[in-house]
Amino acid sequence: MRSLQGAAVPLSVLDTSPVVEGSTPRQALHNTVDLALLADALGYRRYWVPEHHGMRGVAGSAPAVLVGHLASVTRRIRVGAGGVLLPNHAPLVVAEQFGTLAALHPDRIDLGLGRAPGGPRAAVDAVRPERERTAKTFREQLDELRSYLDPAEDARVKAIPVIGGNAPQVWLLGSSTTSAALAGELGLPYAFAHHLNPGTAGEATRTYRERFRPSDLAATPTTLVSVSVVAAADDERAHWLAGSIRLKVFCRARGSRILLPSPEDAAAYPYPDGDRAEITAHSRGVLTGGPETVSEHLRAVLAETGADEIMVTTPVHDHADRRRSYELVSSIAPGLTPGP
Repeated sequence: MRSLQGAAVPLSVLDTSPVVEGSTPRQALHNTVDLALLADALGYRRYWVPEHHGMRGVAGSAPAVLVGHLASVTRRIRVGAGGVLLPNHAPLVVAEQFGTLAALHPDRIDLGLGRAPGGPRAAVDAVRPERERTAKTFREQLDELRSYLDPAEDARVKAIPVIGGNAPQVWLLGSSTTSAALAGELGLPYAFAHHLNPGTAGEATRTYRERFRPSDLAATPTTLVSVSVVAAADDERAHWLAGSIRLKVFCRARGSRILLPSPEDAAAYPYPDGDRAEITAHSRGVLTGGPETVSEHLRAVLAETGADEIMVTTPVHDHADRRRSYELVSSIAPGLTPGP
């Protein structure tokens, strides 16, 4: 298959390994492997998996393990964490894990770093007690991790697998102007979660560029924007497929957490007439349509954010429909050009 690497704006994948209604965590992880192989063949630039804990609808809880497997079965695509939630871990262990991955898969490993808890309080406390998560500020944790990824010659403690240049590419993740400012001040590449907070995307990316200071990790501002996309053969089918995520988001807003339902079940759900506006508001960040419509949506995101790269996550129920969505998005890649 053709490569996307000549495209003006590269495309990448964010995959949460969703456990949908009627499926299992095992199947979700096998679907992730299958989708990574497809993305590699289609020419997507990178494939990221996140860290979540105690969330029954997400099988992606151990990014270092999953990244290692995906890097082993793919050929070219960069693989990484999107991201490791740093307060949940000792920075030395993160450096050792991703230094090992980078040594085994040179120039293919990314390390995206976030500060969110990543799950319900009880689950997160079981991963690492709050007193340990908050003993240092996030900035201090980042500084400690970076010292292990690029150790001084006389450093008392070293992440041994990193020695010899075996460091991953580091990104800071966020969904606010606060994270954007920190990424800029530290001179880190920045990944903004448009799929979580679309309304702040333009302001956050502008803040990042305004605050950016060149570093050994990035000489110029480097931005990636992750977007939620449901693509299908035409607008009507895409809208029908997106009914699954609209219902899930609607239920979550009402305090009820459900697995991603089938589009048939979503279409049959008896929404009260007065809730239509709320449904639209909660799902406005999902870019839905046929190839031409999705292309227009993505060009608008690029114009708003000036992103150097688009990362796509696709919340649909059936794996075959998810595969097809990524195939269709890859077909519009040549028409996606950088924003102002």
